Amino acid sequence: MSPSASLIDRIESLPKRELYFFALYRVLIAAVIAALLFSPLSGLVGESSHPELAGVVSVGYLVVSLLILVVGRNDRWLRRTVVTSLLIDIVATVLLAHALPGASAGLSMALLFNIAAAATLLPLSWGMGLAFIAGAATAGGYVWNLLETGEPTRTLAELAMFITSFLALAFVSYQVGNRARRNQQLANQRGDEVANLFQINELIIRRMRTGVLVVDAANRITLANEAASTLIGDNDGNSGTGHLELGSAAPDLSRRLQRWRNGWSNEETPLQLSPDQPEVQPRFARLLAGSDLTIIFLDDSSVVSRRAESLTLSAMGRFSASLAHEIRNPLAAINYAAQLLEESTAIGDTDRRLLQIIHQQCQRTNGIVESVLGLARRERANPENLDLAAFVRRFVLEYKQSLTLETDSIEPIINESSVHGLVDPRHLHQILTVLVHNALKYGRTGQDPARVRLRVARQDRSAVIDVMDRGPGIPESVAQQLFRPFFTTSEHGTGLGLYIARELCRANQASLEYVSVPAGGACFRLVLLGPHTMLPQ
Repeated sequence: MSPSASLIDRIESLPKRELYFFALYRVLIAAVIAALLFSPLSGLVGESSHPELAGVVSVGYLVVSLLILVVGRNDRWLRRTVVTSLLIDIVATVLLAHALPGASAGLSMALLFNIAAAATLLPLSWGMGLAFIAGAATAGGYVWNLLETGEPTRTLAELAMFITSFLALAFVSYQVGNRARRNQQLANQRGDEVANLFQINELIIRRMRTGVLVVDAANRITLANEAASTLIGDNDGNSGTGHLELGSAAPDLSRRLQRWRNGWSNEETPLQLSPDQPEVQPRFARLLAGSDLTIIFLDDSSVVSRRAESLTLSAMGRFSASLAHEIRNPLAAINYAAQLLEESTAIGDTDRRLLQIIHQQCQRTNGIVESVLGLARRERANPENLDLAAFVRRFVLEYKQSLTLETDSIEPIINESSVHGLVDPRHLHQILTVLVHNALKYGRTGQDPARVRLRVARQDRSAVIDVMDRGPGIPESVAQQLFRPFFTTSEHGTGLGLYIARELCRANQASLEYVSVPAGGACFRLVLLGPHTMLPQ
């Protein structure tokens, strides 16, 4: 079956109500005919030429009409029911018109509605075919009466007009019915689309990370999504039923809403609506102009802060990339000039010390530029199956040779001959440089020298590198912000070292975290993928 045929069948299965009224009209006509024949008003239908035929046909037509009304409402048999019903109408009309010559015109008029109703429910070819059969049957009845009585019961003009009306009405009724079915189908389709959009919108609002509350004039919460219910501590789901008052669920938010309704501007101070939940920044808006309903958006302050940090880092990356040459070129010139002056024999010890300070500050400034540029580069990692034990030993040796540690010490702790992990060597070298530099800088107690240990070990299917010191440790309040960009406890730090280190770890599908040490000191743990762990493509 072609798609168009299946579409027609699907459309034809819709008008079940029309099929019922069609059958009900047939019962009404059959009942009127039978009542007129078997009542004192039988004279209204004229003299009957075949009384027995008229009585049998009228009673049989009424019985069959009632049967079709009862059992013919199943739209699965719509075409078969309509065609059979109309054929019965045509046969009954021809027989009654022959038995009741005076009522032939009225019976043909009644048949017009049956043809029109059938044409609205059937394809055009079927409707026109049945109209042609009705016209042919009416012409046959005319010839039958003419042969039997020798006199016509109607004029040829009347006969032609009825036949033409049958065909024309079938065509027009099909067009009207087809348009109505298409409009109904379009309305149902649009209704389904609206219902789907409503469900999608409801799902989106319910799953939004931003809390959404709708509050009426009496401060009752009429709607709340999942995020808002969690933020206000409503675990029973009462916030969307209209029974929970905002004043009892979130008193601070209720007071701020009341101040907003009184004309105060939005306050910027975050709120914590329930324990163990993050702080939120509420925003208020009228749901509709002139409405008493107020919609409240509860933005997670931490998310807003991360967005601001992301924007800051993006702007910083673009800014640093454009100014890199402008800063590094004069910096290189200053550094080179300082080196040339150091080689002069006319420079005294005091001036030579000043030149060393200039040289050191140039290196520090260059390091700051490199750190900031690291945010903009975001180079793609190229992990390798690396022997971490050998790499850490080599790193410690190079670090000792490049810097004068004096009394400070840095040593590897490796109990296994080899420990393999997947990591980009360049990124690992930069990560360890940051961690060791911080450990040497902050990992000392009083005047005691700093002792830094790099421990390499296996952990399940991963490899672990711990960078440990024996300093005073890191307070919990500070530890929670260690990896945030631009966070530093030093007057001379940029607050980007640990942030860049963690970003490099993420690029290698590794993790970097701070581990508190009960006995004192600090430990930064780097967990790398093992050599048998597959990296996603």
